[in-house]
Amino acid sequence: MTITNVYAQTIQFENKEFKISNVTASVIDFEGDKVLKIERDLDKIPFDVNHLENTVDEATFLKLTNTNIDNGVIEVKVYSQIQNPSPFEFAQGFIGLAFNINKDNSAFESIYLRPKAARSEQQFARNHSVQYYAYPDFKFEKLRKPEFKGQYETYADSGLNEWITLRIELKKGVAILYVNNQKHPSFVVNERKGKTQSGSIGLWVDIGTIGYFKDLKITKQ
Repeated sequence: MTITNVYAQTIQFENKEFKISNVTASVIDFEGDKVLKIERDLDKIPFDVNHLENTVDEATFLKLTNTNIDNGVIEVKVYSQIQNPSPFEFAQGFIGLAFNINKDNSAFESIYLRPKAARSEQQFARNHSVQYYAYPDFKFEKLRKPEFKGQYETYADSGLNEWITLRIELKKGVAILYVNNQKHPSFVVNERKGKTQSGSIGLWVDIGTIGYFKDLKITKQ
């Protein structure tokens, strides 16, 4: 049962307040828990399959209010489904976290998953199951160019229709991702491309995705 107006400008969840940015959001009952359900708002940012770089990897998130973090740990549980019908036939269940979001959302960084790709039988697709990008200048398509040597994507085990724990450690300009409580990281971003050194945190989804989030924890260091 939906208990929150999806058209509100802010939403409350787990004693935290979030500001809505280019998504629809509601608090629902899901698998016995209260969770946030988030989908990209195509009325706010239309999608053009012929111009992917211009219409994906945008500020499509719930942004935590009154929060600023530079070094620390962000942890959240996420669950991803693909919309049916989907506006993008190659949707992969794009879901993750944005961080270092500035005040007007004009600059931030993100690490997100492509859970469908992670379970592909094709290794090329599996290699693209985790993505880093920095908005607005370094989206996924630019970071796939040869000069970046593939360092902004990798493989990590995840899947659609299952809860996944994401943990991002931010320290001394490096972002480190742990998936599902692994002892060792799945992804290390040594050369971040963001314009900001600190900022807020966002629960992020993209095209064709129904994203569910719960248990957001933030530890500043």
